[in-house]
Amino acid sequence: MEVNFRWALVTAMAPIAWGTTYFVTHRFLPPGYPLYGAVIRALPAGLLLLLIGRKLPRGAWWWKSLVLGTINMSAFFALVYLAAQLLPTSIASTIMATSPVVMMLLAWSLLSERPKVLHLTGAGVGIAGVCLMLFTGAAAVDPLGVLASVTAMVLSSFGFVLAKRWSAEVDVLSSTSWQLIAGGVVLLPFAVAVEGSPPSLDGPEILGFGYLSVIATALAFVAWFAGLRHLSAGTVGLVGLLNPVTGVLLGTTIAGEVLTAQQLCGLMLTLLGILLGQPVAARLVAIRRQRDRERPTEPARRRERAGR
Repeated sequence: MEVNFRWALVTAMAPIAWGTTYFVTHRFLPPGYPLYGAVIRALPAGLLLLLIGRKLPRGAWWWKSLVLGTINMSAFFALVYLAAQLLPTSIASTIMATSPVVMMLLAWSLLSERPKVLHLTGAGVGIAGVCLMLFTGAAAVDPLGVLASVTAMVLSSFGFVLAKRWSAEVDVLSSTSWQLIAGGVVLLPFAVAVEGSPPSLDGPEILGFGYLSVIATALAFVAWFAGLRHLSAGTVGLVGLLNPVTGVLLGTTIAGEVLTAQQLCGLMLTLLGILLGQPVAARLVAIRRQRDRERPTEPARRRERAGR
């Protein structure tokens, strides 16, 4: 149980880093370049991890890297970049918060990981908490942004489960680097064809992309895929709810926003949903059930008293 808890902490690094992505993209990165934005985010991160791991794909991992890179990196990064430009953070984050349920259903189908009651309960509680945290007023909703966000959520959920299915074949660092490089290479010709010349970046934009590439991509995806290797998809998916929690807390820290009572309730519900999906919660439930089974029934207690 202690080992699983440590892996949950490692996994948590990913959604915490991703929780800053919408803020950084919206505040510092140039609008109108979702494809180039995804390429600039993925390729440097992948090359950095390849430099550290120093291992090239072999055999089937050439095409597996291409498949996973296209799903988890190419399509996901471009769609998230587009959603961040078209939607308020509250809408985009709430849509992404439904990913634990999608991951559980896909893992049930592809990995035979039957969803646990605690995981499903945690997902329901967590999504309710996210809604309370983020829906604090009316906000304009762009249908294209909603479509981009929903597609990103479904594709990434499928890609993560598929990566978990193939994860035993190669180390996490190498598979992550190959996915990132493949994703960047796949996107590059589309970026050139659709968006023309790459954007001219100033100092803050270079720093923004540097942060997204190194911290919110290279480090975050290594942590995420490591968690998928050691924990169930349901547990990892619920840890992902730290993404919107980070976004809300970032707003209070940087933008000076004050949390309302509704947001505080939502924050507590989201954290409760995350905890319900962790191994420690399942262990506590199992201990309680064992004690209930070992506890003498009322007829047994009567017989014991009568025998005295």
